[in-house]
Amino acid sequence: MKAVRLERREMRRALAEVPGFSDFLISHLLTRAQRIEASLADQLFYSSEMRLARVLTELAGPSYCGGGGGGVLPRVSQETLAAMVGTTRSRISFFMNIFRRAGLIEYGKGVVLRGGLLESMPRE
Repeated sequence: MKAVRLERREMRRALAEVPGFSDFLISHLLTRAQRIEASLADQLFYSSEMRLARVLTELAGPSYCGGGGGGVLPRVSQETLAAMVGTTRSRISFFMNIFRRAGLIEYGKGVVLRGGLLESMPRE
């Protein structure tokens, strides 16, 4: 996906003249707002371990979340994961080692999630 900057006048023209653009934009904004709300709720109600499990399953994509049983993560640094989860890199490393020892993830050609990562997390 490529980012494009539109001036106000161009945006108004696109909204008025391009079929489906306003629907696409509204859908995108609503999806983004839902993700932000879910992230805020996670910060308030879940431990950093649970938040990491959720971020990893989202990064694994629909093949994992749809019941495919496993998903390969894109290359993401632990610093980036820490920023996404709202914790430190050392905590991410600690939790990733716990997940690996429990057989929930494995390292090889990238990080591979095994089924049941979120299901294995204790609910608070």
